Amino acid sequence: MKVEIDNKSGFCFGVINAIKSAENELKNMSHLYCLGDIVHNGEEVQRLEKLGLKSISKNEFFALKNCKVLIRAHGEPPETYEYARNNNIELIDATCPVVLTLQERVKSSYKNNLKKNGQLVIFGKKGHAEVIGLNGQTNHNAIILESKADIEKIDPNRPVSLYSQTTKRIENFHEIAKSVETHINPGLGVEIKDTICRQVSNRVPHLKEFVKNYDLILFVAGEKSSNGQYLFTICNEENPNSYRISRPEDIRLEWFKEVESVGICGATSTPNWLMEEVANRIAEKFN
Repeated sequence: MKVEIDNKSGFCFGVINAIKSAENELKNMSHLYCLGDIVHNGEEVQRLEKLGLKSISKNEFFALKNCKVLIRAHGEPPETYEYARNNNIELIDATCPVVLTLQERVKSSYKNNLKKNGQLVIFGKKGHAEVIGLNGQTNHNAIILESKADIEKIDPNRPVSLYSQTTKRIENFHEIAKSVETHINPGLGVEIKDTICRQVSNRVPHLKEFVKNYDLILFVAGEKSSNGQYLFTICNEENPNSYRISRPEDIRLEWFKEVESVGICGATSTPNWLMEEVANRIAEKFN
C-alpha cells in the first residue's frame, strides 16, 4: 500500500517557537507551568508533560506566586501580565508574532472606536484562548460573532470595526463581513480587517491538490484544534473518503477496503512525529 505524508502539514512557526521555548526551559528545570495546553494536540501535550511541562488553568494561575509560567502561542489578555508583575511570576512569552500584532491592532482600534461611539467586533469562537486574549485588549467589551446569527448583537446605529480570529476560514469571514456591512445603517462606517493568518489559509490550495491523489485521507489533528476543523473540512470537500483522527489508535481497518493509496496530513498544531506514527501503524497492519 502506498502511504505518503504531506510535507507541508505540521506545526506553524508560532507553535514551533512555543514548543522550543518550553523545551529550552525544561533543560534547566524539573518542571514548568504552561497557562492552558501549549498546543491543541493531546499527544504533543502528553509528550511535553513527560519532560516536566504542567498545563494549568486560569484559576490555578491566579493562585501562583514566585515561579515561571509559559504563555503559549495563542496569547493572553492584559490581566494575566498584570497579575504576573504583582506576584513575582516570570513569564516566558511565546505568543505568536501574528497574534501579538493583532492584539495591538485590536487595542488601538478599540480606543479609536470609543471616541466615535463605535463597536469592536471579533469573528471567532467564544472561549477560544486567542479570542479571550483579543477581547482582553478591549477590556472584554468586544462583540464576539460565531456565526451570522450573532450579528443581531451589533447596534446598526453605530460604526463598526470587524476583526477575525487568525485561524478562521476566509470564506466564512467574507460572508460575515458582507452581513455586517448590510446590517449597519448607511453612512455610519464599517471597517473590515482581514486578520486571518496565512500560515493556515495558504495551505489550502496545496491541501486541495494533495488529497486528490489518494484513495483514502487520514487527517491528524487534536480534538480542540480550530484550524484542524477548518483544514479537515477542506480535505472532506475534495476527497469524501477522508477521516479525522487524533492518534494511530483511532485508525479503523474497515476504512481500507479497496484502498491502494493513503495520504496523511494534519493541522498547524499537529507534530510531524505523530503523522509518522500514523504512517508506521498503517505499514504494520498492511505490509
